[in-house]
Amino acid sequence: MESDTVLVTGACGQIGTELVLALRKIYKNVIASDLKDASGELAEGPFERLDVLHKPGLHDVVRKHKVTQIYHLAAILSATGEKNPEFAWRVNMKGLRNILDVSVEDGLSKVFYPSTIAVFGPTTPRVHTPQYTVMEPNTIYGISKQAGERWADYYFQKKGLDIRSIRYPGLISYKTKAGGGTTDYAVDIYFEAKEKKQYECFLKENTVLPMMYMPDAIRGTISLMEAPAEQIRIRSSYNFAGMSFAPKDVAAEIVRHIPDFQVTYQPDFRQQIAESWPESIDDSYARQDWGWQPEYDLARMTADMLAHV
Repeated sequence: MESDTVLVTGACGQIGTELVLALRKIYKNVIASDLKDASGELAEGPFERLDVLHKPGLHDVVRKHKVTQIYHLAAILSATGEKNPEFAWRVNMKGLRNILDVSVEDGLSKVFYPSTIAVFGPTTPRVHTPQYTVMEPNTIYGISKQAGERWADYYFQKKGLDIRSIRYPGLISYKTKAGGGTTDYAVDIYFEAKEKKQYECFLKENTVLPMMYMPDAIRGTISLMEAPAEQIRIRSSYNFAGMSFAPKDVAAEIVRHIPDFQVTYQPDFRQQIAESWPESIDDSYARQDWGWQPEYDLARMTADMLAHV
């Protein structure tokens, strides 16, 4: 395991920053890569400026470092994607195809591809959304990620690539600011609570969405990738759940720590996106196949967030 060399694309993003640091505790060689320069702890290890749309450059990095695994995190997220659909489609689709092709051509042992609850849509059952269900996403992010799931399964079936994936819910972290998603309020609200004791939320107070604290997401991601290949029955993407809550629930929990904290609500275009997504996720396949179990609920996460932001 330690002899593997791991490449992480999109390493400067919300997931990438913490995933790289976690992987560096397991593997000797973890190369972070992104279009922008690394800073802070990320810069303390190997780093490559890398554009996933440039396949020759990707080949060069993989061969230079003798990469054996890729965690492909580079993507355009939901709210940002709606502002520039053409660019989001190109980055999310062509970037993934380049990763898949390079992985096959250079004989990599394993690839991680992050999917999302955005692959579901308004026709999907919203409560305890099943693993196998109607999927009619209505954002370019969701459409691209659903297509990506099909490509992942195709490369496993047709080319034998050991690719693994999970559908992330909204992710909450204090180490990196959120990156243009519909669930960003659940990160921003903690920073604003500490700094200003007030927050204007871009979703309605009762909008319930699936969420997860970043330590759980990182632990689950690595757990999936470390599991024996024969246990991974789903090669499109696993449902993956932590907790579900609405903005008013987070606000109430924060008030327990900061009594004079106040929230106002000004829903914007992200409200419509949120209403097309599930409220809660059935992740029983992940629990059965590779032993997934979250550790954080809203109360425990809130205490930890407010201790660190």
